[in-house]
Amino acid sequence: MKWSGTVLFSTRRGWGVSAAALLLGALGWVAPMAPVAAQSPSIVVASTTSTEQSGLFGHILPEFTQASGIAVKVVALGTGQAIDMARRGDADVLFVHDKAAEEKFVADGFAPRRFDVMYNDFVLVGPKADPAQLRGKDIVAALRKVAATQAPFVSRGDKSGTHAAELRFWQQAGADKGSGYKECGCGMGPALNMAAATGSYLLADRGTWLSFKNKADLAVLVEGDPRLFNPYGVMLVSAAKHPHVKSAEGQKFVDWVLSPAGQASIASYKINGEQLFFPNAVR
Repeated sequence: MKWSGTVLFSTRRGWGVSAAALLLGALGWVAPMAPVAAQSPSIVVASTTSTEQSGLFGHILPEFTQASGIAVKVVALGTGQAIDMARRGDADVLFVHDKAAEEKFVADGFAPRRFDVMYNDFVLVGPKADPAQLRGKDIVAALRKVAATQAPFVSRGDKSGTHAAELRFWQQAGADKGSGYKECGCGMGPALNMAAATGSYLLADRGTWLSFKNKADLAVLVEGDPRLFNPYGVMLVSAAKHPHVKSAEGQKFVDWVLSPAGQASIASYKINGEQLFFPNAVR
């Protein structure tokens, strides 16, 4: 009798067993199993594109992982989509910037508490020549001029925190957006690229603006209005709603970003010497 030298053979469904393997099994021979490597703990953080595209997470997450041994996977979406993701239980932690929506998330039982973690501000950017003459400190007056002049304006249109803020400002302006208003349904970086390519006005978060490389002819035209304040919150997704959530690991992340070490890491992130985010945690 001739034996095949192949014990396992490939099939469309995976690995099959040859006659030789069956005989060896019957004789009591068992192949030694390779040890299974232990996986490092990890969490999923649903966040907004501004924290990822600005480079903030690339700066602070290695410090958290070194301190805790926990790896972090960030899913960067518009704030509305990030909140929806957390509502479905597809994330362990939520880190976004639409305070009204965050407070509703907590009120609906999807997080036990919201914590202030940091802030920056929104800025209105546009062509340096400023054909609509928006330059100043009043965001509402600027949008009224956009409407009156039918100036080109790019909106993210993606239910993000920046989009929600923009819509609030338009509502306060009480003006029709005008024929130049275009929604891209995209993140902050692509929206800035579109504005740069078309010479349009746009509301941006300062962090992404400072890290944006393709500014072309764009410049900050409106800043300093208190209404442009942009707070960020962090929340642990509720285990009562989603028992599979990694509560212990997620809580360690929340505790770290609110701790002196985490807050110092946020404050230390700068581009060309300019600080992008300002920590404001209160425990």
